[in-house]
Amino acid sequence: MPISGPMMTGLSGNEMFCLNLKGLAPGELLIGNSVYSLGVLGSIGAGFQAAFGGEVGQVTSIIAEGRHQSQARLMQEAHRHNADGVTGVTSELRTMQGNVEFLSVASGVHNTAANAGRTMFSSSSNGQELYCLMDAGYEPRQFVFGNVAYSVGLVGGLLGGLKTMKRGEIKEFSNIFNHTRHLALARIAGEARNAGANAVVGIETRIMPFSGTHEMLMIGTAATHAALPPSATAEPVTSDLTCEEMWNLASLGYMPLKLVLGTAVYSLGLIGGIKAMFKSFSRGEISDLTSLIYDAREHAIGLLKDEAAAIGADDVVGIKTHIHDIGGVIEFMAIGTAVKKIPGCAPQSPLLPVQAVIRDKRTWISADDMFSRGGSGGSESGGSDFSGGDGGGGGGD
Repeated sequence: MPISGPMMTGLSGNEMFCLNLKGLAPGELLIGNSVYSLGVLGSIGAGFQAAFGGEVGQVTSIIAEGRHQSQARLMQEAHRHNADGVTGVTSELRTMQGNVEFLSVASGVHNTAANAGRTMFSSSSNGQELYCLMDAGYEPRQFVFGNVAYSVGLVGGLLGGLKTMKRGEIKEFSNIFNHTRHLALARIAGEARNAGANAVVGIETRIMPFSGTHEMLMIGTAATHAALPPSATAEPVTSDLTCEEMWNLASLGYMPLKLVLGTAVYSLGLIGGIKAMFKSFSRGEISDLTSLIYDAREHAIGLLKDEAAAIGADDVVGIKTHIHDIGGVIEFMAIGTAVKKIPGCAPQSPLLPVQAVIRDKRTWISADDMFSRGGSGGSESGGSDFSGGDGGGGGGD
């Protein structure tokens, strides 16, 4: 039974309604944190490693350790409150006075009499998303993440710099970015496999600067579905579709196979840049930029198509494209979920309740960067995201 006294939860009314339909009652707001100092030696070591480009393993390890520590403490707090599950788990990183705080916030839930015996779980999904996930036939197991800290590096920068003299793709940059993005995906799938899950769903992707590098972070929920191959015989499926989208696809007979992504780094080139600069003084289309951006975007989407075809997917859905200027060259990133029609994946309910898709209105608005989405973290709600920003799909840097 939960600890006596007033219950303090981050769950909204809509979340509570949806969870009640699945035999879950709201529990306490849960917080776990860990404060780290990188130290002079760690920073120097990371600097030397960054000179060669690609993953900066030392920084990856520090961040992963801090995130795991804060989550372990959150789960310890959940056990102290006798929670039967944890929903809306976050994994934030905040800097303060030269130190880094790793922060995890969530809300506990308790089994009702109609749901006695459910195994303890944790999930990145809020209460509404968790309803959609469970109704689509997925049993949540564990909050999981995969991360990689990376740098283009001095060597890659020099090689790429020489190629910016001409127009076209810079393979050195494309290879580094493609490798790091797939590495983060492999790591979140590995955590799910270790938890005995055969799927990672609701994956959210973020790219953030950290100690002279960038961290690519993927968070999601490891889950099991009876219609998917067991984790002992196949890699867990991965998806960045929202849980509402997962429910809708299940109603159409589709299930995810893999989150697919492709990155292409292009340069307009010195001559093309000069031509575009002169053309910008006059009204009309800058044809060099038009054709470059078109070609690069098509290239990135083509990488998705090739990856999906290789695993026998029927379609790639929910494709998002991102364009980023990274110091004179342009990164084009495409991300989506490869899906396939699979028998036996129909949802449990004929329709989603409206409470599962209503978005809560923001009632707390602050200009304080510490608690703004555009700053170092979201609101400490442990449930619905009241702080705005993009949804559960892949984010960009």
